[in-house]
Amino acid sequence: MKLGVVFPQTEIGEDPDRAAAFATTAESLGYDHIVAYDHVLGASTTNRPDWAGPYTDKSMFHEPFVLFSYLAGLTKTIELVTGVIILPQRQTTLVAKQAATLDVLSKGRLRLGIGTGWNEVEYEALGEDFSNRGSRSEEQIDVLRKLFADDVISYDGKWHKITEAGLNPRPVNRNLPIWLGGMAPKVMDRVARLADGWFPFYNKNLANQIAEVRSKAEQHGRNPDDIGIEVISPLGEAGPKQLDQLKRLRDMGVSHAAVATMNVGLKQDEHIDAIKRFWDAAHTMI
Repeated sequence: MKLGVVFPQTEIGEDPDRAAAFATTAESLGYDHIVAYDHVLGASTTNRPDWAGPYTDKSMFHEPFVLFSYLAGLTKTIELVTGVIILPQRQTTLVAKQAATLDVLSKGRLRLGIGTGWNEVEYEALGEDFSNRGSRSEEQIDVLRKLFADDVISYDGKWHKITEAGLNPRPVNRNLPIWLGGMAPKVMDRVARLADGWFPFYNKNLANQIAEVRSKAEQHGRNPDDIGIEVISPLGEAGPKQLDQLKRLRDMGVSHAAVATMNVGLKQDEHIDAIKRFWDAAHTMI
């Protein structure tokens, strides 16, 4: 099982040197990858008394493609993972361009995690339809893969029309691994049919959910071993309970885990020390 870290978007602050130090430290320790969450806008709660989302306008997020372009120039080996880009609120061909460029500039280190999101406020501001985001994302995945693979494509879909045009540059391997985030039944079916990997949340039913996705993959004629699985592990004290959780994930067939240091009361500079402690405790077990 590969071990990564979650970039502490909402807590690390604006200092680019601190962001750089977090990424270079993770790489030097031996972490396999770094995951960045995505939000373009945060909703103000001033006139939204019933707001239930986990993030607001007070929550800081660096844009993942820009962030990773910066970190790609400071690192050499660590994989860069969007976990996840909210694809249906973006123009598909522009995402393809950004992702392909980032993959080239990082020498093939991008793993493209995408999701449909929950924040209708962002969709409104970006001029995209929240109601059809799931079905539209399937066509977006198809468009992405065709643009990555071929010099020139023509595409006439329900939401996309491309006439004899193509990306340049294209990703290093002429494709990118596309992983999906989410736990809804439709998302799990989409993972089984289309995805290279899946970001489920840790929960007591995870083993059954993984088995369900694997079974659905077989029903769709796919080898379930071709679908990677990554689970975020919130930082504890890197003690026996957390290490036991990692062992359980590994035994379930989870291929990747990433430790998240947010929401445990750390100050900006303390996230780097936290991933050092976690590595010391966990890497020999992985």
